[in-house]
Amino acid sequence: MASSLFFFFLFLLTSLSLYFLPLSVLTATVVEDLANLTPPPDFSTTITTNCLRDPNLRYCNNTSSSPMDIVEIFRSTIVASHLCNESKNPNCVDSFPKIRIHSRPKTAALYLSFDFFWKYCPLTVVEIELVNNSLKGDFPTNVLSCAQIRTLDLSYNQFSGFVPVQNLSLLTNLTRLNVSYNRFSEDRISDSDFFKRFNASSFIQSGVLPNVKRYKMKVLVLLIVFPLMVILLCFCFGWICLKRPDYLPRTCRRSHKFTSAMLEASTDEFSDQKLVGKSNGVDIFRGTLRDGTEAKIEVYTEKVSREKRREFAEECEAVFKLRHKNLVRVLGWCNSRSLRALVTEWTNGENLETWLSSSSASSWRRRLRVVMGVVEGICYLSDQWPEITFDLRTSSVLLSADDQAPLISQFKIGDGTNLSTNIFNFGLFLLEMITNLRPDEEQEDSERRYLEYIRVHYPDNLERVIDEKMKIEEKALENVKQAMTLGLMCTDKPPLKQPSLTQIYDMVVSLYESSSRHH
Repeated sequence: MASSLFFFFLFLLTSLSLYFLPLSVLTATVVEDLANLTPPPDFSTTITTNCLRDPNLRYCNNTSSSPMDIVEIFRSTIVASHLCNESKNPNCVDSFPKIRIHSRPKTAALYLSFDFFWKYCPLTVVEIELVNNSLKGDFPTNVLSCAQIRTLDLSYNQFSGFVPVQNLSLLTNLTRLNVSYNRFSEDRISDSDFFKRFNASSFIQSGVLPNVKRYKMKVLVLLIVFPLMVILLCFCFGWICLKRPDYLPRTCRRSHKFTSAMLEASTDEFSDQKLVGKSNGVDIFRGTLRDGTEAKIEVYTEKVSREKRREFAEECEAVFKLRHKNLVRVLGWCNSRSLRALVTEWTNGENLETWLSSSSASSWRRRLRVVMGVVEGICYLSDQWPEITFDLRTSSVLLSADDQAPLISQFKIGDGTNLSTNIFNFGLFLLEMITNLRPDEEQEDSERRYLEYIRVHYPDNLERVIDEKMKIEEKALENVKQAMTLGLMCTDKPPLKQPSLTQIYDMVVSLYESSSRHH
C-alpha cells in the first residue's frame, strides 16, 4: 500500500498525470479499490500544491470545500486510473485522451454511475465512446462535464427521452457527435443552429429526427387512410340511419318509423316460420324487434302509387296516435318503395274464433259484453279517424290475457273504404258471435251465401243457426233475436237502410242491459 501511495503522489505532482494511479500497482478491481483505499493525511496539501501549479484542474475550484470533496477527488483518481486502462489507452502514465468502452454493458453502466468521476473529469480526455452497450434511461448528462471533448459517441444503445441540445451546444470543442440507433424522442433539431454543426448521420434511427418512412406513413394516413376512414364511418352511419336506426340510441331515432331491413331482421327475412296468417292483400308475421319486443307485422302485398303511399303514411301516423282499451297499440309502420307494413304489439290472448269454441263462451251475456267492447272501439276509431277501416272477423279480434277485453288488432290502412263498409263488417261480426259460423273465404261470393243462409232461417227457425253451445233460456231468446236483427240490418244494402254507429251502440247497450235482467 505504501508503494501505491508513493506512485499516486508522484503522479499528482506531475503536470500531465495529475489524476492517475498506475494500474501496475492497483491489482484489485475499481470497486475494491474504492472500498479499501483512503487519502493520506497530507492529501489536501498536495491538492493545494497542484492547483498552484495548474489552476485549470477541475478540482481546483473546490479547494475550499468540505472534507467530503477531498474524498471525492481522491476516489475520482482511482476511477480515472482504472478507466484509462479499461479504455486501452497506450500510455496512461503520460496521458488519458480517450474513454472507450464498446460492447461491455456492465462495465459501461458501472463507470457511468460514478458521478464523482465525471464531476472531476480529466482535462486530457477528448473522446468518449460508449458504443453498443444496451444502456437505458435518459441521456447521460454527467458525461457533459467533460466540456473539452471533441468526440461523443453514444450509438447503438437504448437511451430514451430528449437529447439535451442546449447543454450539447455549450461544448464548443465538440466536432463529432453520434447518437444513432437509440430511442430518443423526436425534437426540432433540424430547425436549430445545433444541427448545422452535425449532419444527419449523427442521428440515424435515433428517434431525434423525423423518420422518413414514418413521416411518409403519417402523410399516407392523413391524406388517404384517414379520409377513407371518415368516408367509411359516414357511410356506415348513414347506412345505420337509413336501414337500421334501431341500432342508434333511442333519443336519436323516431321509434315509430321502421325500415324494411329492421322488419326483415325481426322476422328472419319474412320466413314461413314467422308467418301466422293471411287475409285479402295482407300477410301477418310475428316478429321480435331488436329491443326484444314481440310484435305483429302486417305486410301489405298490393303495389300502389306514390299518392297511395302518401295516404298510407298519413293514416299510419293517425293510427299510431290512437289509444283505446279495445285497440291493440300500434308501434309504428314502414312505408318504403319495396315494403308497406303496420307494426302492432303482439297479444298473447286467444282470438274470438278460438274462444267461441270453448266453454267460456257458453254465456250469451259474456258474448254481448265482448260485442259492446268492439262497438266502443269502432266508435272511437270513427270519431278520431273515419278513413281507417279494420278487420272484424272473429279470427282477427283478440281477447286480452288479463281482463278478457276484446281488442281490434288488424287495421286496413289505405284501403279506401268508408263508414258503410265498417258497419257492414260489424254486422257480419255480430252474426258470427251469435252463430259461431263464418263465411268460407275459399268460395266465391261467400259473404252473400252466408247472409242468405241466415235469412232463410230468420226469424222462425233461429234455433237452426244459433250456436248450440250457448245455454239460452226462453226469456233470453228474444234478446238474441233482436241482436240478429241488428246484424242483418247492418249488412243490408243499399247503405241507406243501415243504422248509424250511434244507433248501433245504443242498441247493443240496451241488449246488454236487458240480458242482465234475463240472466
